[in-house]
Amino acid sequence: MVHLLFLSQRGSIRSQIAQGFARLLVSADEVDITNVGVTAQPLDKRAASVMAEVGIDISFQSSRSLFDLNSTAYDLVIVLDAAAAVYCALLPGEPTVLRWDVPDPLSDGEPPDLAPFRAVRDEIKQRLEAFFNGGYLSVMMSLKNNIEVILDHLSEGIIAHDSQRKITWFNRAAERITGYDRHEVVGKKCDEVFPGGFCGGKCSFTDKLPDFDRLYYPLKINTKDGHQRRVEMLVAAMRNDQGDFQGVLASFHDITEFTRLRQQLKKVRSFHGIIGGDDKMQLIYELINDLAVSDCPVLIQGESGTGKELVAGAIHGESRRAGRPFVTVNCGALPEGILESELFGHVRGAFTGAVRDKKGRFELADSGTIFLDEVGELSPNMQVKLLGVLQEGTFHRVGGEKPVRVDVRVLSATNRDLREMVRQGKFREDLFYRLCVVPVVLPPLRQRRNDIPLLVEHFMSRFGKNVARPIQSITPDAMHCMIDYNWPGNIRELQNAIQYAFVKCKSETLQVEHLPPEILSYLAENPAPEISAALARRQSDYPRRRKLNAPRVQEALQQTNGNKVKAAQLLGVGRATLYRFLKDHDHTL
Repeated sequence: MVHLLFLSQRGSIRSQIAQGFARLLVSADEVDITNVGVTAQPLDKRAASVMAEVGIDISFQSSRSLFDLNSTAYDLVIVLDAAAAVYCALLPGEPTVLRWDVPDPLSDGEPPDLAPFRAVRDEIKQRLEAFFNGGYLSVMMSLKNNIEVILDHLSEGIIAHDSQRKITWFNRAAERITGYDRHEVVGKKCDEVFPGGFCGGKCSFTDKLPDFDRLYYPLKINTKDGHQRRVEMLVAAMRNDQGDFQGVLASFHDITEFTRLRQQLKKVRSFHGIIGGDDKMQLIYELINDLAVSDCPVLIQGESGTGKELVAGAIHGESRRAGRPFVTVNCGALPEGILESELFGHVRGAFTGAVRDKKGRFELADSGTIFLDEVGELSPNMQVKLLGVLQEGTFHRVGGEKPVRVDVRVLSATNRDLREMVRQGKFREDLFYRLCVVPVVLPPLRQRRNDIPLLVEHFMSRFGKNVARPIQSITPDAMHCMIDYNWPGNIRELQNAIQYAFVKCKSETLQVEHLPPEILSYLAENPAPEISAALARRQSDYPRRRKLNAPRVQEALQQTNGNKVKAAQLLGVGRATLYRFLKDHDHTL
């Protein structure tokens, strides 16, 4: 059965005439015929009169608007004037469009006679007889069917939808990947069929018609049975002859198994900007993938410089909220009064300097993700306010009376031991369990030393792009030094070390003498078998550091009656070193 639609501008005079002739030329069992106008107007009696002259009764036909059509997917649309062609983009089924420029019998106003109607009648009759009797319908349908066969035999999923996101094509591979039958989706909007829309947060149609020719992005989709699949998708814009945007054609293929196998084989060396192939990092990548299916809060824990913000960005990028806002707030960098305004916004006149209403970070992150870095630095008052947002999903702007509701996923991070802070009464227990639904614990760099060469290579490549004489290689001695160093500042310190080397190195090869003094001093204090004679020769150039431990520090403080400056001198370290040690070991001293 072929579904044929006649379409004309204004009322449906020409399409009604066309349907009258078509019913005589083709069998109703083979072709289902519909006629509409762009607007609905009463049947014109002059059209019925000239059709009656050739023995065809159209007086029973009702005039329907294009917008009165149901969701039938039409195979062929015959447009009877050029002006109506632009409306074909509204039709489901991605039909073949045949355009005939038949004159409008009403173009000169209301004529006193039937001559213009007879002229239109005769032209439409001649065109339809040639079309049906000449076999053109069969040829066009064969071509369309051949295209459908080709699309159905592609291994990639194909989905097409119009500018209103109404799905017009869904091939067999798309059925296999998603679990949906094409009859369940064709004619419906993709955000109605797929929870959150097929593309999730990466959809380009959320606000207005997009302006692009081609887009590529990976994403995760939920199948009909609730499983999650990772796909790579290429989206191409479809336009009419005038260049107007009509919809998109998207091809996608399933890479779920490939990704899983690659992770099992430990071949993942980078993931959303995170560099690392160590087993510990593979577990982190796997956990990030698992977190993508949920909106639960995540607490990312790890020492300073381990890449907590990168992990937060990866969780967001893997989730259905990818493409929506990802807003970061450093809770330890702002005073409480300013932080409250930053998080929740304020209304005009709330405080001195509040000259206008301002949205807070939670509002800016609506439908996306907010990342609260250094959440362990929150004051008790801010902890209460944050708890209210997590429990209710609403908050008040500073100085405001109207509650604001947002849909935000909350990720947080800290380098402090929040459980210990809870035990000490410094952090609310109820807030801790709200934030730490799923913990992600990042290993320090010293626990994944086999990733150091990868990181060195990565930073050398990055910094080399911005200098006239980049470093091309690193000597084995220098690499052994970097692997043996303890990296208390983790990846951030490693990055700084490479930057330092780019300043010191005047050749294309990074050598031991180009490393920062603190690295060489540490290795002089803690030599390893792999350290070469080149380092040994340079040990005298750097002061030997004395390693601190709790008993020695306690003894020094007792001897100096708690004077930290004198204790540092006694220990042979700088004041800053002693202060850092005391801060990190305050629970053991």
